[in-house]
Formats: sequence, C-alpha cells, structure tokens
Amino acid sequence: MTSASKHPVLYGYFRSSAAYRLRIALNLKGIAYEHATVHLLNQGGEQLLPEHLERNPQALVPTLEIDGEMLSQSLAILDYLEDTRSDQPLLPKSAQEKAKVRAFCQSIACEIHPVNNLRVLKYLVAELGASDEQKADWYRHWVETGLQASAKMLDMHGAKGDFCYGDEPGLADCCLIPQLYNARRFKCDMSGLERLVEIEEKASKLEAFQKAHPDQQPDAG
Repeated sequence: MTSASKHPVLYGYFRSSAAYRLRIALNLKGIAYEHATVHLLNQGGEQLLPEHLERNPQALVPTLEIDGEMLSQSLAILDYLEDTRSDQPLLPKSAQEKAKVRAFCQSIACEIHPVNNLRVLKYLVAELGASDEQKADWYRHWVETGLQASAKMLDMHGAKGDFCYGDEPGLADCCLIPQLYNARRFKCDMSGLERLVEIEEKASKLEAFQKAHPDQQPDAG
C-alpha cells in the first residue's frame, strides 16, 4: 500500500550510508521528499517489523515510495531517478563514461559497504564472538583497502575536476561521501586518499550535501 503524499517518501535511517546516498541524489535533483524513520536499533531493529517487511522483504533501508511504487536497493533507485528525472542528470552522456561511473559506484556500494553493514557487524559479535576491537579492525580493513582501490579507479579512468568525474557532483559523489563519513566514524586511515578528501571538502560546501548529512536528519541522535 502506498502513501497519499504528493512527495516521495524515503524510509531510511540517519546513519545508513545507502539512505545517505539517496538523500544527496534527491537534493541534487531538487526533488522534495518526506523522511520516514526506520530505526535500525530501536525495538530490536524496526527494519524487522512486519510493516517494514511489507515495504522491503530484505529488511533493509532505504526504501523509496515514489510514483506509486515501493523501490528498494539504493543503486537501483538512483538509476530510476536518473531515468525518470533526467532534467538534472547525475550520469555522463556517453555509454563508456557511464560504465566508469557505475563501476566506481559499485566499488563502494557493492564491495565496501555490504561487508560492513550493521547486520554483518552484529553477526560478527553475536554469533562469532568477535570483540569490539576485532569488529573495528574488520571494519577498517575493508574500508581502507576498498577506498584505496576506488581512488585508483579514478586515476585509471583519468577522472579530473572538483568532483569524482568532473566539476559538477554526480552519482559517484553520492556514493563516495557517505562512505567517507563512515570511514571517519571508525577512525580509518585516510593516507593516500588525498583526492577523495579534496572531493569531500568541495562537497561539504554544497547545500545538497549539507542537508543530506546524517547530523541534519530528524532521527539523528
């Protein structure tokens, strides 16, 4: 069942990097939306409640209610927004350049993020007996090695400009900035990531990124 709201509804959590990606993209495209919290810690995790499982059988966030549909998986939603709200494009025009940007996005969203998702970290502790220190070491290992590889992809692609692929922010930046936020939360080593940090600094000056920041969300706490 879908909402009668005239605006899209983003079901997410303030610290979810996948929801953070969507907030940035919605802001860059100038799409007004409503925020609906699915708190990943309260009540044992509101993502596991029946009402959310009806929206997202994977028990994940985000879910975007838009155009009469419930859409899940952040990269798929980003593609949908690009296909249906093309007046503010976040992808380049050529097929080759699109492939490069999507590869960069997937290097973060499909390689770094999944092994450090909250449910994975909880499993490490609850089922495998990892200590908090071991959990943090796990997190930092995959983020640091992953971001090093992502940075090398930009070099390999010959990407230039203030942002990942040019002087205007795009889909790659929507994926990068949340991952850097997480890296800082877990005190990851940022050595050798100077280009990524420069992009982060440029992004921090733009309203679309400022409004999307976890600290600015109604469920931040």
